[in-house]
Amino acid sequence: MLDKLIEWDQQLFLWLNSLHVDWLDPVMLSITGRNIWFPLYALIIFIIVRQLKWRSVYLLLGFALLITLADQSASGFFKPFFERLRPCHEPALQDMIHMIKGCGGKYGFASSHASNTFALAIFLWLVYRNMYAKIMIVWAIVVSYSRIYAGVHYPGDIIMGAILGWISALIVYHLYKRFFPTDLEKIHRFV
Repeated sequence: MLDKLIEWDQQLFLWLNSLHVDWLDPVMLSITGRNIWFPLYALIIFIIVRQLKWRSVYLLLGFALLITLADQSASGFFKPFFERLRPCHEPALQDMIHMIKGCGGKYGFASSHASNTFALAIFLWLVYRNMYAKIMIVWAIVVSYSRIYAGVHYPGDIIMGAILGWISALIVYHLYKRFFPTDLEKIHRFV
C-alpha cells in the first residue's frame, strides 16, 4: 500500500510540475523565495503592534514559538527521520522535472515552506477570523504549490507540511488563549 501511495504521489507531482509556462517561472521563483515575503511579515507585525501596543510582545513571541515548532517538526524531525529524497534528487525523475532553481537539501518530507506558511496562516485565522486571515490561507496554498512547481517537493511533502503547520498553530493558539485571553478579546473587538 505504501508503494502505491508513493507512486501516486510521484505521478501527481509530475503532472503538477508539468503545468508550467515560461512567463510564470520568475513569478514562482519569487513566490518560492523567502525575501519577497518580508514586507508582508513587516505589515503583519506593524498591525499587531499598533493594535496591542506593548502587549504585542506576547503575540510576537507566540509567532516565534509557532515558527520554531512548525519548522523544527518538518526540518528537524521529519526530514532526517524519513529521509525521503526530494523529487529533484530522485535519479529516476530528474530528466522529467521542470526546475526553476536549485534543488535544495537532500530530503523533502515534510515541506518546511508548507509547515511554516500554514502555521502562520492558520494561527492568524484562529486569532483574527477575518477576510485578511483567509487571504493568508490562500497565500500558504500558493507558496506550497510553488514548491511543486519549482520541482523540489512532492504533493505528499506539502500535505504533511500543511498538517504539521496546522497542528503547530492549534498548539500555540491554545497556549496563547490560555495565558492571554484578554488580548484575544481586545483583538476580536478591534476586528
